[in-house]
Amino acid sequence: MAALERKNINSPDETRQFKDGRGHLDLVTLAGGPVGRATFEPGWKWSEHVKPIAGTDSCQAAHVGYFVSGRMVVRMDDGEEMEFGPGDVATMAPGHDAWVVGDDPCVIVDWAGFGDYAKAK
Repeated sequence: MAALERKNINSPDETRQFKDGRGHLDLVTLAGGPVGRATFEPGWKWSEHVKPIAGTDSCQAAHVGYFVSGRMVVRMDDGEEMEFGPGDVATMAPGHDAWVVGDDPCVIVDWAGFGDYAKAK
């Protein structure tokens, strides 16, 4: 592994669009793994806008991320639910749905779960 490495998320290695134009994921891949910045537009819901791409009943990615702006609710398959907003750092185990709350886009930087997120099979 290189001692220093830099990529700029504003010039991503890859961009993945969500269904119905409800947002996108910008992804850079470093030697230590992928880092993504996702923009989820108002009205976005995982079960409507990513599930058709993922082909699973719920999101099976484990996330470790930072909420830059906007708000999102995450509901685990067992019913546990939590709302996240600007400044929150979160972990989310596989097996959840999520949706944007309010009229502002939700922007999240994730360094654990976006490598295969919303990737067409």
